[in-house]
Amino acid sequence: MFRTDIWVAGFVRRHNDIGHMCVVSRRGDPIAGQIFIEVDHLNGTVSLYTPAPATSLGDNTEDRVFQLRFDHVEPDKVRERIAREYDFDPDLWVVSLEMRGGELGIEVVG
Repeated sequence: MFRTDIWVAGFVRRHNDIGHMCVVSRRGDPIAGQIFIEVDHLNGTVSLYTPAPATSLGDNTEDRVFQLRFDHVEPDKVRERIAREYDFDPDLWVVSLEMRGGELGIEVVG
């Protein structure tokens, strides 16, 4: 598995290259920090992708896998969730992305 800082740098660059505004909102542990992806849909709603639980990964040990935690909710709900998680794990990363729709380019489990 890639280091977190390298994975995040690639994700941010890929989205910025295709015209989405993507920034690192919070830096965590560069080697093994968890990654939260906050998607602003530019219509007043936000979605949040968090690392998928280990039980949902199956045999996949190489790639980062995410789950959709919140889908098109009010921004305060996502901010509160990130703040609670940060209190528990200050090594987490938060990547903020603005896009109306389309594919994020990540693996998402149901």
